[in-house]
Amino acid sequence: METTGVCGIEAGTRGLVEGSSSPSSQDHLEEFEGLINTCCSEEVRGETPGREDCQIDPLEGELDPSSDQNKEQNMFGKEVLLLMQALHTLATPEEKLAALCKKYADLLEESRSMQKQVKVLQKKQTQVLKEKIHLQSEHSKAILARSKLESLCRELQRHNKTLKEENAQRFREYEERRKEATLHFQMTLNEIEAQMERHNTHNTKLRQENMELAEKLKKLIEQYELREEHIDKVFKHKELQQQLVDAKLQRTAELMREVEEKQQREREFLLKDATESRHKCELMKEQELQLKQQLTLYMDKFEEFQTTLAKSNEVFTSFRQEMEKMTKKIKKLEKETTLWRTKWETNNQTLLQMAEEKTVRDKNYKALQGKLERLEKLCRALQRERNDLNQKLGALQGPAKNPEEEGTGMEFLELRASLLFNKAAINKLWDMLL
Repeated sequence: METTGVCGIEAGTRGLVEGSSSPSSQDHLEEFEGLINTCCSEEVRGETPGREDCQIDPLEGELDPSSDQNKEQNMFGKEVLLLMQALHTLATPEEKLAALCKKYADLLEESRSMQKQVKVLQKKQTQVLKEKIHLQSEHSKAILARSKLESLCRELQRHNKTLKEENAQRFREYEERRKEATLHFQMTLNEIEAQMERHNTHNTKLRQENMELAEKLKKLIEQYELREEHIDKVFKHKELQQQLVDAKLQRTAELMREVEEKQQREREFLLKDATESRHKCELMKEQELQLKQQLTLYMDKFEEFQTTLAKSNEVFTSFRQEMEKMTKKIKKLEKETTLWRTKWETNNQTLLQMAEEKTVRDKNYKALQGKLERLEKLCRALQRERNDLNQKLGALQGPAKNPEEEGTGMEFLELRASLLFNKAAINKLWDMLL
């Protein structure tokens, strides 16, 4: 149908072109209109020329319902009627032929674009189907894996139940043993926990100090930027601040010496106290041994007196009185030994605490000394830079009376700004030292 329609249109166009000057041109135009009507009727029936090679895929047919096809046919019939009305409005057959050619060219372009779109959609549909099949296979695999995992989980639960029962029995036996052992080691564990808590608190304090130092450094950097605005005021109070810094340094050195002397005195006092307490404890131990020996002797005598108890009641009563006195003395001595023992233990604990505090203080003192030495080096370096800058500034202020003419104004201002910034940094470092 495409070949017949195209051939009919070509024959009509030739007749119109050739017979436009002849009197039979009107007959050819009528024949051409008849051919257009036949073509339009064929297109309405589904035999549109130029669209026969556009084979509709069954999958695409499933996507497009019959109602859409009916709507398209109605729209196409309306377009044909509008085209016929437009042709009737034209006067000459050449204009009608030109309009028809344009319309035909537009329809060909539309059909080609539609064919391309249909091919793209078909490719997409095949890809979607492949993905669907792949996903279905993965879904089935996942279902199989889930069933396997469920069976494995059931087996694991059974195994876990048996293990729990065995563990419960073992745990009961272990708990009975552990309760007996914990009674002996509870005191030592409490002491270890207390020491661990002390160490933890000490470590947390050190961490907080490190964080505070880091924050102070950040604040220092921010304050350096802010102090650039107040450089002129700081430069005026240069000499007074230097004197204050020297005085504060001397004060800190004196304070450090006093602290060292106090620590040395406390150390000597504690050592003396510890030696005295140890000596007293040894004496008390010796007295305790002597009393025990006396006790054994008295017990032997008591046994001898028991054999002779029937002979003399008076001797027994006197011996009994002596025994009561001795027991009172022994109780008093035992109380005194316990008191001295507790004092000795407390002194040992205080000694250990003081030794730990001394080690901590020594570490802090060494760290502070290292910081102080670093800061002193920085201050000396900054003071050297300041002196160099002062010399340069004096050299620039002397010869360059007119900085705009000699071109040294910018250098002068830069040296002054760097000197003021150096001064602010020195002041900040001294504040940190103090």
